[in-house]
Amino acid sequence: MAVGKVTFTKVEREKLAEVLWLLNWISVLTGATLFGLGLFLKVEIQKWQEVMSDQGILYVPHTLITTGLAACCINFLGAQICLDCTDTNKFLRWKLVMMPYIVCTFCFTSCVLTGALMCYSIRSQLEDSLFAGLRNAMRYYKDTDTPGRCYLKRTVDLLQIQFQCCGNTGYRDWFQVQWISSRYLDMTSSSVVDRLRSNVDGRFLMDSVPFSCCSTLSPRPCIQQQLSTSSAHFNYDQQSQQLNLWRRGCRQALMDHYTGIMQSIGLTVLLIWLFELLVLTGVRYLQTAMENVLRLGDPESESDGWILENSLAETARSNFNVIKNLGKCYQVDDDPNINVPTATAQQEVPSQEVQIPVTS
Repeated sequence: MAVGKVTFTKVEREKLAEVLWLLNWISVLTGATLFGLGLFLKVEIQKWQEVMSDQGILYVPHTLITTGLAACCINFLGAQICLDCTDTNKFLRWKLVMMPYIVCTFCFTSCVLTGALMCYSIRSQLEDSLFAGLRNAMRYYKDTDTPGRCYLKRTVDLLQIQFQCCGNTGYRDWFQVQWISSRYLDMTSSSVVDRLRSNVDGRFLMDSVPFSCCSTLSPRPCIQQQLSTSSAHFNYDQQSQQLNLWRRGCRQALMDHYTGIMQSIGLTVLLIWLFELLVLTGVRYLQTAMENVLRLGDPESESDGWILENSLAETARSNFNVIKNLGKCYQVDDDPNINVPTATAQQEVPSQEVQIPVTS
């Protein structure tokens, strides 16, 4: 029994073809939207790629860009097919193309759904990438004269100022790294030498943070050195000075930024997938209805359209049998009579001797 069987008159078939022609042109625009969303996401990720350890997350925008381009091409072709389906004679030239077109559209629609799901599933990978990337960026913050790292200081400072954050998980992360270059240290000072010697790795660690951690909302000049020593500053309480430094870590700030973008893009892509699924269902009805008209031989008669000609179980069984038969084509037959020489083949043709007369 057919799944989703619907009977169409000639007028209804023409109306369906016209509506699908319009929907396919709208789908071209949705494909351009997918392409634009992919480009936007790629640009947003590349803005802060220096503080990310894994560039593999770019597969999400690349998927959206590729799917968007495919959507424009497939739906442009679909618009032309649906326009010709208003006439039975014009449909004949598309008859053999319809099924491959529907299969390609189904694969493309599946890719759209995959892109929407990836926008929601990338969060954990993005968080790990930011954690390791920010840790390395803070470690190399001081290497302004090292090729490949000379712009990290500028990137980290811009990040902390723009997102109003400090450190990886908080401002205390700066206490664990040497963020001042050794060339700016006064090696003649005994306090500097003692601090370097007191550390196992020979790093110059301080309870201080870069200037970019200073909050613009602070009611007093920013205190960024000797943060653990309250007596070093006038009227300073470490616990109550919440407005002196940005308290939020940059990993959480970037996660909030990208999560908002991903959720918005994921919802948009999901709506596009539902729209494409609607168009695909309509094209399937149009294809089956037009083919049944050709079988009946009367363009004016009613015809049935469906999503599946048989039930879901029967369709799955039929496809399984097709795949099984294809596999048998590559199996070697175990017939014992194959490659056995026959009696006639074993008979040797006697050679004729040619006598050549010898002249003396």
